[in-house]
Amino acid sequence: MTTILTKLLGRLPIGFLQLTHNPGRLMAALAGVAFANVLVFVQLGLAGSMLESVATPYKLFRPDLLMISASGAETLSDASKIPRQWMIRALAHPDVTGGTAIHLGQAKWLSGQQTSSSIQFIALSPEDEGFVRPDLSEPMASLALEDTALVDLRTRFIDMRIFESVSPEAPLTFEMQNRQLQAIGSVSIGGGFGGDGVFLVSDQTFFRLFPQRSSAAPNHILLELRAGANGERVAAELAQLFPDDSVRVRPLAAALAEEQRYQMTERPTGLIFAFGVGIGLIVGIVIAYQVLATDVADHIREYATFKAMGYRMRFFVGVILEEALILAAIGFWPGLLFSQLFYVTLAHLTNIPISMTTERALAVFVGTVVACSLSGLMAIRKLRAADPADLF
Repeated sequence: MTTILTKLLGRLPIGFLQLTHNPGRLMAALAGVAFANVLVFVQLGLAGSMLESVATPYKLFRPDLLMISASGAETLSDASKIPRQWMIRALAHPDVTGGTAIHLGQAKWLSGQQTSSSIQFIALSPEDEGFVRPDLSEPMASLALEDTALVDLRTRFIDMRIFESVSPEAPLTFEMQNRQLQAIGSVSIGGGFGGDGVFLVSDQTFFRLFPQRSSAAPNHILLELRAGANGERVAAELAQLFPDDSVRVRPLAAALAEEQRYQMTERPTGLIFAFGVGIGLIVGIVIAYQVLATDVADHIREYATFKAMGYRMRFFVGVILEEALILAAIGFWPGLLFSQLFYVTLAHLTNIPISMTTERALAVFVGTVVACSLSGLMAIRKLRAADPADLF
């Protein structure tokens, strides 16, 4: 390694030799950098999982526009109800070719093992299967049968293996909301921070499960536009048809991006994740600084000798940054490995959508390099005060 670094640097790798001179301190430093990386990876992973969970219900549908009540319009699941008659008004627009109403409800499912899951029910008319993603179109059409459901095989805290082989010809009966439902198919959606699973039902089944709900007041309205229509323009024109500040009309992708921004910047959970990332960076900077500053203090006489020999500050900056980059480059990998193990374990135990991405790994690596470099620059301040005349 010394030979390789000598060729790369064009000089003796003093920083590397100083780090490896004390193996115990080096291992402690690498453990500290790895620990800081794990902190950052965990927070970023949970934040990414939250964003992916937010996107899950959006990915079930494929409309051109989403109509949502302006009251509580920041999230898809918390929005207030919207009058169904507004869909009729929107259908009068020449660029709108179709629409359907979406109903959302949540209920507890108690299993025989005395465990429970929070299930989010999503309902629409089986005749409007064209508004769901292609793989759900045929199963949604089969929900025209009374009291039937598509159950989520990735529902948390419930053993869903008994539903893997259900079909319209071989249904499986279960009970929720004091009603018997028949599972005639399954989907793989998964829970998130707002629920443990998603069940799809028809609108008529939904009203029997939630008798207090009315078909006149859905949660959302999905609109389909003619080919070539400008979604942003049509959304702006539709908004003018309704009372001020009563409804928001947006393309589905824009609504998703806005909710994700809201969850990360205004909701406590997102702010906690951001705070955790900041704490991880601070921990990494402090640990690296302590190691580098201690190393400078231990070799202050040698550095003073170099000063007396005429070496400029640029040389010392290079040596300290060499140490900082070595700490970052080596300490990153055990942090990445432990974080990957954490992701796999958490995904297995909770079914939340958390996984390592190349972009996240690269971002944390760059952040590690920057943090260690900052620590090195702060440690260099000790060298500026080193006066050879005072030491010899």
